[in-house]
Amino acid sequence: MGLHYAKLPRRIYEYHIRYNVNRPKGTSIPVTDIDRMLHPDEARQIVISHSRPLGRERVPLEQAGGRILAEPLVATQSLPPFRASTMDGFAVVHDDPADELVILPGGLAGAVREDPITAGHAARIMTGAPVPEGADAVVPVENTVESAGRVQITQPRVRSGDNIRPVGSDMMEGDRLLDAGVRLSAPDLGLLASLGHATVEVGRRPTVAVFSTGDELVPPDAEPGPGQIRDSNRFSLAHAAQLTGARVVINRHIPDDIDQLREAFTGALEAADVVVTSGGVSMGDRDLVKALLGEVAEVHFRRVFMKPGKPLNFATVGDKLIFGLPGNPVSCLVSFHMFAAPALGVLQGAPPDEYARVPVRVEQPIQPSDRIEYQRARIVAEQDGSLTATTTGSQQSARLQSFIGANGFLVVPPSEEEIPAGSVLEAIPFAPPASR
Repeated sequence: MGLHYAKLPRRIYEYHIRYNVNRPKGTSIPVTDIDRMLHPDEARQIVISHSRPLGRERVPLEQAGGRILAEPLVATQSLPPFRASTMDGFAVVHDDPADELVILPGGLAGAVREDPITAGHAARIMTGAPVPEGADAVVPVENTVESAGRVQITQPRVRSGDNIRPVGSDMMEGDRLLDAGVRLSAPDLGLLASLGHATVEVGRRPTVAVFSTGDELVPPDAEPGPGQIRDSNRFSLAHAAQLTGARVVINRHIPDDIDQLREAFTGALEAADVVVTSGGVSMGDRDLVKALLGEVAEVHFRRVFMKPGKPLNFATVGDKLIFGLPGNPVSCLVSFHMFAAPALGVLQGAPPDEYARVPVRVEQPIQPSDRIEYQRARIVAEQDGSLTATTTGSQQSARLQSFIGANGFLVVPPSEEEIPAGSVLEAIPFAPPASR
């Protein structure tokens, strides 16, 4: 569903015309004013442009799960290196005319038979074992009857190649198996091990300092007093950072005190590659993070044309990245996902995450706002392969419950008119689609 200016409120229309928010992909607008509200795509491009890989390190295979591969993986041999059986059974000559075959001795797992199989004979074989010379088929044990050292084949026909994996059927020497920048999964580790890699070169993990700010915050186990709330953001942010592969080295709350904030930032910039804060970046007198960033860092932008998450500060000190996220819990997490998470991936050597968007058909009317909105939604894969989406209820920026059951963001363009059920919108999945 495209953005139609005629349907926008006048002030949003003027904003779009002035700042070309709906510009074609790939074009850019020079940043001349850090307080100018940016399109989310432009803001993300700025973040990525300041995110540089931190280098690489070699780690044991046991520690490589979830890390970013730093070099392509090329097969150094063909697998399997020999013709291998895919069944427990008997290796035979496929057109052997004998009614019963003499079972040759041997056939333990891992054993290699040196004498070839000839007509009238069969060799016991295990799954994965080398097929002996002379044999060109394997008959599963359930299709045989064994008696007194002989075996009778009960299946009606045996064909050449039955139940045999040819040499190189898994991979051929020289095949490019994985590209640099891939996050290593469980099958990837098995692939590395099968090719003899006990260690692997991966991108260095960024270190992250997480701060929640505000006098109104108390620990989760404390009873909030009047005007106080329990601190939740630093726990969800720390885990979200760890899910990207980063290592959280500082995780603490800081009150609204400029001297304590300055001291905390000084220590964080020495200890961490990335600093992530929540709260203190809006327009109030006590929004001290915003003021401090203007003092100690180079601020690149302070506002993004999105909901939730408009007051989002991004700054740098040298190669160190600082994300000043909003204090509302949902705004905080959405902003982290859209901006900090891709930056943490790039620092580890992952390609810039373009947040591949997929078309989804909405199953209920959607109420837009005056900004691009990322509504939490449950995306479902239908039997015909299409995707449908349903929002998770109230989308208020303080309602963390809106993330429960969500596996993606529904990208809702700004408009004054309700989007009817059955319309097609774009979505950004952050987990696999559910099934009907």
